[in-house]
Order: sequence, then structure tokens, then C-alpha cells
Amino acid sequence: MSDATNTLTPAPHAPAEQQAVVAPRVHTRDGAVLHAHPGESVLETLERYGHHVEFQCRSGYCGACRTPLMAGKVHYPAVPLAFVAQGECLPCCCKPVGAIRLDIQKN
Repeated sequence: MSDATNTLTPAPHAPAEQQAVVAPRVHTRDGAVLHAHPGESVLETLERYGHHVEFQCRSGYCGACRTPLMAGKVHYPAVPLAFVAQGECLPCCCKPVGAIRLDIQKN
């Protein structure tokens, strides 16, 4: 018979700051911080704060809204048809994952 008492060690935990979920927000080149509402696209967030972004389709079809994504990640609920290169996003149809930084300013 063996004594298996205290042979299991707890799994390591990530620090509290890594476990916290960062609220979706958009940082702009001019220093503005725009807080996204749940489920809204980056374009909808920008519009709500008075930013005017060129767009045609709101579904990722045309690519007219293509914007440099300087930091962070975005999620596309549906795969856009327009080409999106590394370091770019289509605000019309993507959602921020945590905090993102766009090369855009209010005009």
C-alpha cells in the first residue's frame, strides 16, 4: 500500500491582472479612448463618438473602410470578402477584442 496523501499540487494560476478581461475599447491616433458597447462593430463605436469613416457596405464586402490597426486584435463574426492585410482591419464588420489602437483621428 502506498501513501498518496499530498501528492497532487494545484495547477498554477495566472496573475490577477492577466485574468481580468479588458473591456472593448478603441484608442485613436489623436489620443481619444472610445468605449465599445457589447456587440457593436468598430465602425458603430467610431460613429457614436462622432468619427466619420468612409464605408460603403457595413459587411466587409468592399474594403472602403480599411484602416491601419496599430495594436490589439479584432474579431470578424463573418469572414469579410474584402482583402485584409496584416496590420489592417475593416471597422464596418469587426469587433474589438479588448483594447485596440487605430491609425485614425476625428475629422
